[in-house]
Amino acid sequence: MHILDLVQNSLAAGARRIGIVVEQDTVTGALVVEITDDGRGMDEATSASVFDPFFTSRTTRRVGLGLPMLQATAESTGGSVVLETAVGKGTRVRAVLNAAHLDCPPLGDMATTVAITVAGNPKVDLFYSHAVDERRFRFDTADLRAKLGEVPLSDPAVYQWMMGFLREELKKLHGGARTNEVS
Repeated sequence: MHILDLVQNSLAAGARRIGIVVEQDTVTGALVVEITDDGRGMDEATSASVFDPFFTSRTTRRVGLGLPMLQATAESTGGSVVLETAVGKGTRVRAVLNAAHLDCPPLGDMATTVAITVAGNPKVDLFYSHAVDERRFRFDTADLRAKLGEVPLSDPAVYQWMMGFLREELKKLHGGARTNEVS
């Protein structure tokens, strides 16, 4: 849910390209999740306030819990969150968690997260990279768009293909072992 929340923040900031990077180190137990975008970015005053749960730039509600909750989750596992942003340049959020810690939530269903994000935002390019130890998988909608030509990324057949492809690649990435991905 943290990843979806950060991606939604990127979309709300007008991002045209979003990156999701997940790195899992089974030896150290480190889980790194990084979201980058080319959206509006934030000024210093805003970026200094985003970890305050009573701050939000939205006008529809008075609290903004996404980043404060991510920070609380990371810190509860002995990890941390770093935010880098600049007006007109975009934003980068990097969370480091201890996946072996009891308070670390499961990563979740990344295949569905990526496929739904792509299908629901077909004009936005999404780059997804996932590493488990030395094995790495990459998926980039810019490449997919080039191969599909006129077929939109929101096409139901494209969604079905993405789901199957992402699930298979993630299964291979995890060595064919059962993962915490929802099947």
